[in-house]
Amino acid sequence: MFEFINVYITPLDLKSCLVAILCGFLIGVDRQVKGKPAGIRTSILVCLGAYTFVVIAGSFENEASPSRVIGQVVSGIGFLGAGLILAKDGLIHGVTSAAIIWLLAGIGCLIGIGKSESALFLTLLALFILVGINLLEKVFEKLKQGFHK
Repeated sequence: MFEFINVYITPLDLKSCLVAILCGFLIGVDRQVKGKPAGIRTSILVCLGAYTFVVIAGSFENEASPSRVIGQVVSGIGFLGAGLILAKDGLIHGVTSAAIIWLLAGIGCLIGIGKSESALFLTLLALFILVGINLLEKVFEKLKQGFHK
């Protein structure tokens, strides 16, 4: 089945597209549930978009280096992430969301260079950090208030 679809999406690969969608979805769910900017759709599209640009660059012979395209993805995503950062009442909001956008682009680039396993590992690591640090913050907040349950 993959071969039939792959014919029509060359130079992309359906399996890699699905990995990019999965990675973006998993991180996006965490952000969406927490009501943060850059939820499921944005996360999937950033990951899939970065994958696409890297694969397209790699498909041209002697014209574009994937490493040069990755550099441009990093710069472009920096602008997208900067748009998520807001200053409100003297506090900065959205830095983690901006960092997640940057990481999602990196995950998409990994998939684009054929490192899907690394991309999946990095996705799980990011989720561990997002969920784990959130739990730690709640524990520390309770300890600060004197609750010891």
